[in-house]
Amino acid sequence: MEIKKTAIAGTLESSDIQLMISQADSGITIDLQSDVKKVFGDQIEAVITTTLNNMGVTAAKVKAVDKGALDCVIKARTIAAVQRAAETTDKPAWEVL
Repeated sequence: MEIKKTAIAGTLESSDIQLMISQADSGITIDLQSDVKKVFGDQIEAVITTTLNNMGVTAAKVKAVDKGALDCVIKARTIAAVQRAAETTDKPAWEVL
């Protein structure tokens, strides 16, 4: 799936995560800001990366601001941001759920 524009999903409220996805030349880069990065940073990045891979995204820049989100929230926000960035919100990717 190709990222066509920059898109945001999520909020900065407690127990949520805000993801901004934009175009990249190659590879996936994640800039994670989180109060729990030392403990859960690897897991948060793994959920984002796995979800992007499952959606067929091979090149993207991701900026994530975590406020204590659970894995299911991280996955949902990633899916929403990718679909907005790829302009495919009218065709949900149910298979990645």
